[in-house]
Amino acid sequence: MTPIGRYGQDPGMTDQRLNPPPVANEREMLISWLDWHRETLAVKCDGLTEEQLRLRPVPPSTLSLLGLVRHMADVERTWFRRRLNGEDVEPIHFSLEDPDGEFDNVDTASADEAFATWRAEVDAARAVTAAHPDLDTLAKREARGVTVSHRWILVHMIEEYARHNGHADLIREQIDGVTGE
Repeated sequence: MTPIGRYGQDPGMTDQRLNPPPVANEREMLISWLDWHRETLAVKCDGLTEEQLRLRPVPPSTLSLLGLVRHMADVERTWFRRRLNGEDVEPIHFSLEDPDGEFDNVDTASADEAFATWRAEVDAARAVTAAHPDLDTLAKREARGVTVSHRWILVHMIEEYARHNGHADLIREQIDGVTGE
C-alpha cells in the first residue's frame, strides 16, 4: 500500500511546521502553538501506510495513529463547533453506545477519509476562532455543567494535542523507529 503523505503531499516526514513566535500577543501565541501541535500530529503520521497507521503497538491499548487522528477530529468539532459556536452537530466517530469508536473501529477505516475529516474540522475550528476574536467569549455549557472561555478552549486544545502527540511519538517509534520533535 502507498504511504499516506502529510496533507496529501509526497510522503517522507516533511516537516513544514512554523515555530510559534517567541514574542506575540496572547491570541496569536495560543493560535500559533495550537497550529504547531496540529501540524506535529500530521508529521508523526507522515510516510506511513494505511496498515501502519492502524497498528496498535502497545497492547492492550487500542491507541493507533489513525485512531488519534480520528479522535482529534472529534475533539476539534466538540470544542469549537459544538461548545464555542453552539452548533448542533453530532460526533463523528463515537457515540454513547460506542464511546471509544474513534480508537476501536480503525480496522476498516479509511486513512484518507480520516485525514480529510480531521483537516475539515481543523479548518472549521480556525473559522470559529476567527469569528470569536475575544478570548473571554464564553462557550456553551458542556456535559459537566461548566462554562469555559475561548481562551480555556485554546489552552485545553494545546494540552490535548501535546498529550496525544506524545502518544503518537511513542507509537511511531514502535512502528518504524522514527523519532523527533
